[in-house]
Amino acid sequence: MGNWVENEGLSIFVVLVWLGLNVFLFWWFYLAYDVPEKFFYTRELLGHALALARAPAACLNFNCMLILLPVCRNLLSFLRGSSACCSTRVRRQLDRNLTFHKMVAWMIALHTAIHTIAHLFNVEWSVQARTEDKKTLASVLSKLGDKPEESYVNFYRQTIPNPMGGLYVAFTYLAGLTGVIITLALILIITSSTKTIRRSYFEVFWYTHHLFVIFFIGLVIHGAGRIVRGQTDESLAEHKPEICYKNFSEWGRKGACPIPQFSGNPPMTWKWVVGPMFLYLCERLVRFWRSQQKVVITKVVIHPFKTIELQMMKKGFKMEVGQYIFVKCPAVSKLEWHPFTLTSAPEEDYFSIHVRIVGDWTEGLFNACGCDKQEFQEAWKLPKIAVDGPFGTASEDVFSYETVMLVGAGIGVTPFASVLKSVWYKYCHDATNLKLKKIYFYWLCRDTHAFEWFADLLQSLETQMQERNNAEFLSYNIYLTGWDESQATHFVVHHEEEKDVITGLKQKTLYGRPNWENEFKTIARQHPGSRIGVFLCGPEGLADTLNKQSISNSEADPRGVHFIFNKENF
Repeated sequence: MGNWVENEGLSIFVVLVWLGLNVFLFWWFYLAYDVPEKFFYTRELLGHALALARAPAACLNFNCMLILLPVCRNLLSFLRGSSACCSTRVRRQLDRNLTFHKMVAWMIALHTAIHTIAHLFNVEWSVQARTEDKKTLASVLSKLGDKPEESYVNFYRQTIPNPMGGLYVAFTYLAGLTGVIITLALILIITSSTKTIRRSYFEVFWYTHHLFVIFFIGLVIHGAGRIVRGQTDESLAEHKPEICYKNFSEWGRKGACPIPQFSGNPPMTWKWVVGPMFLYLCERLVRFWRSQQKVVITKVVIHPFKTIELQMMKKGFKMEVGQYIFVKCPAVSKLEWHPFTLTSAPEEDYFSIHVRIVGDWTEGLFNACGCDKQEFQEAWKLPKIAVDGPFGTASEDVFSYETVMLVGAGIGVTPFASVLKSVWYKYCHDATNLKLKKIYFYWLCRDTHAFEWFADLLQSLETQMQERNNAEFLSYNIYLTGWDESQATHFVVHHEEEKDVITGLKQKTLYGRPNWENEFKTIARQHPGSRIGVFLCGPEGLADTLNKQSISNSEADPRGVHFIFNKENF
């Protein structure tokens, strides 16, 4: 139970608090419009749709306040790096920033749908009450405001009947027009954020996501028209709705109830979002300032499997293991920024990234760096690069454990290249202060090409550990997951050779997928009473598997073995 809390509990606690606040706000504001006599006559016009529109509006304000905070990367990195305000458990929650960002986005979509549907009924009933000739309470209320000494409660002042009246409200009233715009912007943002679009058409995702600027501008001014109106406090003192509504035809006559007076609700959204918008503006200013700093590409290395390595230098650049940066290449696109994990170690005098060529932008970078040409590319011909970062990730906590499991899938091995390089440098210079005592490294790849650019690093580390009589420090297992039995059988005949015929390493390549239950149980037996960090950079399916194994193989006793799951998330 203890490890379940450590792996899942705090995040579940955060989610429950967030959901609880949404439920509370919905319930509170529903009652605030469905009960008080201030909105008695507004409810006579609109019914329960009034409260059903205002309650999700409050939840929208709350969630729009939150939506920008998880993408303030510099703020999160500052908090993550500040031991004074961030414990290990809090940092683990900060690493789930994009997950929370997506959850908040879906909540915004839900409340937008409820708010929009409720207002469709509100508009229809407002137009209908204004244009009907019947002597009903709704009709009398709708005619208030036609005389100079009166104030209106029905925001619709025209006499155009439905359905044209509803369209008139949608495209001529500030609330209607901004509502249409921000709803369309939200639909485009959400539909272009699906995994398929992000992976296959990243540019579409990137550009449509910046419609958030239009969304927030429309959101702030959406309520400026004050179409939701209630009876004023002065009017309530002399006109009691629950008594006077019965004699609405006598209003204003001597001895009868006076004509009620109304005023619109002041816009409130800006009070919710002004703080996060200011923080995000500061975030963008910091990013812009960083992007203007000069970055020099010192070396471009072409690796097999359509992967290139960019080695760069930038004045004042400091990094930690496993961090990532955002890269922009104006020669490819003047606006697009793409995230890449740093593959260099903090001890090196440069920083590097590995880029796999899988889309239009990476193909453009490949060509801009002259990798499509046979001749040597001179340094001055290399494209200009802008860099934002570095930003913290879960891998920064690797050195906080004595025992770790590092699991990389395909190109997802890149953050662990930085970790293993840093381990190598620490062992070369001073290993006495290194808390980390044991690394279990797993790399899952579909074919052999991906091994080639990483094998040299593993060979160097393997040799270093053997020279220092500490070969047990690093245990690594490389799995070929895309080979069938016939392909694997061809290499099994060489299994007894000193080095693996595929990687050149002493550790033999394995075929298929790991039996994670056996791996976890074996490691748990070898390290009783330890807190073991499990770090993954890979797909969601593998993340679910490792998370479940981390929970199921941890002991209830606080003094027993505990697996702490961490996933790269950027």
